[in-house]
Amino acid sequence: MTEARRERARHWQYEELPGVDLLRARYIRKSFVRHTHENFVIAAIADGVEVFHHGGGDQYAGAGALALVNPDTPHTGRAGVPEGWQYGAVYPSPEVVAAIAAETTTLRGTPGFVTPVLDDPYTVRMVHQVLRATDEGNALAADTLLRVVVTRLLRLNGGTLPRREVRTAGARTAARARAVLEERIAAPPTLEQLAAGLGTSPFALLRAFRDTYGMPPHTWLTDARVRRARRLLDAGTAPSQAAVAVGFTDQPHLNRHFGRIVGVPPGAYQRERKNVQDARAGALVPSGTWQRNGQQNARTYGTGPARNPTAPWSGTPSVSASPSDSPGSPSE
Repeated sequence: MTEARRERARHWQYEELPGVDLLRARYIRKSFVRHTHENFVIAAIADGVEVFHHGGGDQYAGAGALALVNPDTPHTGRAGVPEGWQYGAVYPSPEVVAAIAAETTTLRGTPGFVTPVLDDPYTVRMVHQVLRATDEGNALAADTLLRVVVTRLLRLNGGTLPRREVRTAGARTAARARAVLEERIAAPPTLEQLAAGLGTSPFALLRAFRDTYGMPPHTWLTDARVRRARRLLDAGTAPSQAAVAVGFTDQPHLNRHFGRIVGVPPGAYQRERKNVQDARAGALVPSGTWQRNGQQNARTYGTGPARNPTAPWSGTPSVSASPSDSPGSPSE
């Protein structure tokens, strides 16, 4: 397989952009299962086409377009063409987006994106410039460009998200079921046991849960387990311990689901977090990096050898742009 045809991904954080996850990836055969993110997804497609199920139908995002997903919105992700797709993504937290919206827009209430795909090559280039700035350690540029990206997208495609109110009896039952699953995440009840405990039938609960959260309880539980595993990995828990703590049978079980939701293995994910923690502790060269010609470079997970993440990949915008991680796939 040629270099251009290899799948590779990096999912990381930059200490000077708190509340923001970063991703750069090329996927060919990768398929993201239905999942959600706690943060916003702003995925800038550099090459190929990504297809993701969102809002009841398939959405297509090609080169020069952005895939935009609001927090806690179920979606999938897969290639729309044989050569796959290449992208860079930023995942700002709701708090980060709300603060930028309050300062730069007239939106009131909870800000969010109105449509899931926006053709805007200019903003696509800027998202890649945010990633390039973090690679180069240029905190001023990274922070500035991120704010410009969010402001522009909210002005072009922003609105106030509706408040999620639990009104119907079915929605209230679903919310109670979700609370039980959160409490018993490592040892959940069966659907029949869960329904009996809530005074309803299994199929009534299944319908109510899917209508309320966009996925059946078992799919939601896997998504929730991966979310909790991410928090444990961020805190330094070993992947094998995190797997058991959230209810997976072992680390390979965690690896399989983690990769189908986040886009990288838990070990690679945790190493990037450790790099940020080391930097905050004052380390001059974060663990897991290498030096070349006096320049510090972070390793990139993938099927091929480590690459310089600031060197453009095939099909990447050339205007001061970095090469283009989750579920692109607004996955994570």
